[in-house]
Amino acid sequence: MAEEEPKKLDTLNPSEQPPPLLPPEPTEVADEKPLIPLPPTEELEKPAESTESAAIQTEAAEPTEEKSTESSVNREAVLARVETEKRISLIKAWEDSEKTKAENKAYKKLSSIDAWENSKKAALEAELKRIEEKIEKQRAEYVEKMKNKAALIHKEAEEKKAIVEAKRGEQILKAEEMAAKYRAAGTTPKKILGCF
Repeated sequence: MAEEEPKKLDTLNPSEQPPPLLPPEPTEVADEKPLIPLPPTEELEKPAESTESAAIQTEAAEPTEEKSTESSVNREAVLARVETEKRISLIKAWEDSEKTKAENKAYKKLSSIDAWENSKKAALEAELKRIEEKIEKQRAEYVEKMKNKAALIHKEAEEKKAIVEAKRGEQILKAEEMAAKYRAAGTTPKKILGCF
């Protein structure tokens, strides 16, 4: 019977333990911390057995115990590594999410700033156009006024020229009449030309 129990233990041990996992592919994470194996938990989970069966198991399971502790340590190291990689991937996903949120927030703010800038520029351009139209209208009014003033000045000049021409014509007629009168009378004018 003592021989049957170790055989049972041998047959139970391999079936209880899952096949060892392949080591995961190395990831490109610079901040990966070294793995610290966790203390074996199988020893804590085993129920307390009688001292006789423990002695028999100890004698028969010494070679398998070394094998099982190695595989359990290896398994625990793999599980710890998987847990660490899982934690690192969660942190990386969170970091990517936060970066995306920050980029989206910045993009929205930049878009709103661009929209604000464009609306202010459009308002300034509209005001500038309105002022230019006002100035152009005032310029046209001033040009019209200046043309009117120039026309008035020209009209006054023409009137003055006409008056001067009329006076000259009158004076010439008067001089001709007086000359004719003096010729007819045969007398000389009292006023002689101031040139002599």
